[in-house]
Amino acid sequence: MRISGEYVETAVARETVRAFVPAPLPPVPALDTRPILALYDRARGAIGQLDGVTTVFPSAPLFLFMYVRKEALLSSQIEGTQSSLSDLLLFENDEIPQIPIDDVTEVSNYVAAIEHGIARMRGGFPLSLRLIREMHEVLLRSGRGASKQPGEFRTSQNWIGGTRPGNALFVPPPPNRLLDCLSAFEAFLHRDDPTMPPLLRAGLAHVQFETIHPFLDGNGRLGRLLIPLLLCDAGALREPILYLSLFFKSRRSDYYRLLQEVRQAGGWEAWIEFFLTGVSETAEQAADTARQLMILFETDRLALRDRGRAATSALRVQEFLQRRPMVTIQSAAKTLKLSIPTIGKALDLMVSAGIVHEVTGKRRNRLFAYSKYLALLDKGTEPLPPV
Repeated sequence: MRISGEYVETAVARETVRAFVPAPLPPVPALDTRPILALYDRARGAIGQLDGVTTVFPSAPLFLFMYVRKEALLSSQIEGTQSSLSDLLLFENDEIPQIPIDDVTEVSNYVAAIEHGIARMRGGFPLSLRLIREMHEVLLRSGRGASKQPGEFRTSQNWIGGTRPGNALFVPPPPNRLLDCLSAFEAFLHRDDPTMPPLLRAGLAHVQFETIHPFLDGNGRLGRLLIPLLLCDAGALREPILYLSLFFKSRRSDYYRLLQEVRQAGGWEAWIEFFLTGVSETAEQAADTARQLMILFETDRLALRDRGRAATSALRVQEFLQRRPMVTIQSAAKTLKLSIPTIGKALDLMVSAGIVHEVTGKRRNRLFAYSKYLALLDKGTEPLPPV
């Protein structure tokens, strides 16, 4: 049996507990990849297909903009928030969401953390412990996590499951072993090893980060975010567009079980098989969604093009709705620098064409949604039932 780390005794709140210190990556002995070669090839092909779709998509930044928001929502739902995509879009439009403000603030902070990481890496900054700390600071800058040392590695013991370390499901490394674990983790991120392709490196790194659990809060969200950043850093993706939270959310019992099996029995191969399945399914679904969106936008553009004098302004509003699929007349008029009557007529035309729907039922402060667009993105984003 592979040894994936060691247990050490540590004192926490007047009780002695066994904390787990993971062995440095890569695993020893090396992974047996023979049984998963076909699955690996499928995952690599799906990544290539997704990467290709984003290069021909009329607006790759737009696709990234909306997919980042979907990922932020799903990753936060795994941690217990009850936000929906509409709640987040309302919040970003300075409208009042229908859920506790802390929930949607957490999702909004996650969007900002992703965007910070992407911008820093595009500016040439390496994927490193420093960048991870920066993203953590953004992630916890407000809301429920603001008191959990944003941007700082923990200096006290944390645990997963249970009411205290003594009855926890899992106890990560004690604080005095944390920096050694993180140094080894960063060395693995930068290791030049042609025998360790990016997909396998990302799968191993995700588990190791979750096992180290270096922060008091936000570890799960950051650990999931590391996956696309690692793939971009390695050149496997041009854009950080692969997000696995929907797969992990739909199979969360398997997800947590396999993480624990790696720690307890060195079960890396079973985890990698699960991870590659998630990569394949997620990349295929994302590429299919991108294609459906291209068809939708072009179909709606053609439907508006022949609608007389109002078509020109309606087409501008449709393009704006691709960036912000929930808008008020006032916000669209301000951004597009068109008059309120012009925007109102354009949106009424789009309502009559079945492209947008007014969602408030009010005569004032009306809110319009690009419904079919939201429906494509909304798949799988229903809040999880409380545990």
